[in-house]
Amino acid sequence: MRRFVLAGILLCMSTLGQADPIRVDSPDKYLVQHGDTLWDISTTFLKSPWQWPRIWHSNPQIKNPHLIYPGDVVSLVYIDGRPRLMVSRRGENGRTVKLSPQVRVTPSAFAIPAIALSTIESHLHNIHVFASEEQLAFAPYVFAARDGKLISAVGDKVYARGSFAADSRRFNVVRVAERVLDPQTGEELGLMAREVAAVNVSRIQGDTASLVVQESKMEIKQGDRLVRDRASGLVATFFPKPPAVPVEGIVTANLNGSKKISKFDTVIINRGKRESLKQGDLLGVYRQSELVSDPLTGEAVALPVERVGLVMVYRSFAKMSYGIVLSAREDIEVGYILRNPQTM
Repeated sequence: MRRFVLAGILLCMSTLGQADPIRVDSPDKYLVQHGDTLWDISTTFLKSPWQWPRIWHSNPQIKNPHLIYPGDVVSLVYIDGRPRLMVSRRGENGRTVKLSPQVRVTPSAFAIPAIALSTIESHLHNIHVFASEEQLAFAPYVFAARDGKLISAVGDKVYARGSFAADSRRFNVVRVAERVLDPQTGEELGLMAREVAAVNVSRIQGDTASLVVQESKMEIKQGDRLVRDRASGLVATFFPKPPAVPVEGIVTANLNGSKKISKFDTVIINRGKRESLKQGDLLGVYRQSELVSDPLTGEAVALPVERVGLVMVYRSFAKMSYGIVLSAREDIEVGYILRNPQTM
């Protein structure tokens, strides 16, 4: 497992205010398991999982308290009346941590991450987004194949035209599938293109390149576009946190195509890099306010807007983003509000 560093955690240990962040059903202790993430553990203890850096209490007797490992016991304690999470027992031989100069040396590769890419990778959609028609027009395109047939089997050769940098080595072949419009403004947010294949450059001559198919999901067609392979553009570990600036948008679409949206579905968000959204940014999902008739007065009363889930941005583009639903108390629908999550 990749290293998880609680960078800056101790700097974030400010007071929490009057609201109690601890879940009413929170356990006193939790044994860290293989495959756990800090998000899992935080969800066990906290109403708002992203608050974990604020209630982590360092163990000064441990050389590096920023790492948590399978087998460790995380305990909920109260210090000066404030809740804190701390490692009360290390996994080695089940010994209890005591104040002493002795330290534990454990390879950091075994430390648990916030949310490892491998934990949610199977639920992510690797779909490229062109910001505009102009950007699409400048992308290299496939125009021919050896023997005049566009066969996308591994090892076959295809040819493309366009601008190729000298260091161009690997591309994804994509096909434009649909345009995404902002349901609030009608603005075009981007053109989604699904991956068709992956190719390696074997030779570049002027504006023409010969390409060898390395992976194939479907048959390559004339006009399919090439985009630089960026190993999916995803970080190895996500550290969920509220956006640095206030953001408000809506759930624009569900990439799974179903009307009801649930945990681990990917949603399109009508906000992107221009609104400063980044990978790992956490947005609360809020149901639209409903009008309900008061039977005693006959008045139409607006119900409070309530948070029903959390979405984490895993890819952001110029004007839109992809987010994965990390939690959902009920089915989410297109049109639900997305904004900085409020502490609950």
